[in-house]
Amino acid sequence: MVAVERRVADPLYKKEMTRTTRCYAHDERNECREGDVVEIVECRPLSRTKRWRVVRILRRARVPLVRRREAMPEEELVLESLEGETQEHSIRPTITETTETGGEAVGPDGGTGS
Repeated sequence: MVAVERRVADPLYKKEMTRTTRCYAHDERNECREGDVVEIVECRPLSRTKRWRVVRILRRARVPLVRRREAMPEEELVLESLEGETQEHSIRPTITETTETGGEAVGPDGGTGS
């Protein structure tokens, strides 16, 4: 989809507004990315909604590279504090308080884990 923006003046108040028209354009080589500025030309109907074809890419979008995060063990999460010290925290903490019914450990859901 290509968004065509144009500036028009309000007929009564003369305030400039931005109007957007969405055109579905065919990218034959599948080389366009989101944010690219492209030149399109009208053509015969290619599908139910496509009536435009991408001629060329005028300016590429500046897309930041995304780093893949390393998979961490589910039970441990390492956080860094402001001082630079590394602290380990558990994602699922277990409450180890003793109860009056027999001194069993109580889990986070209130059960004894059995």
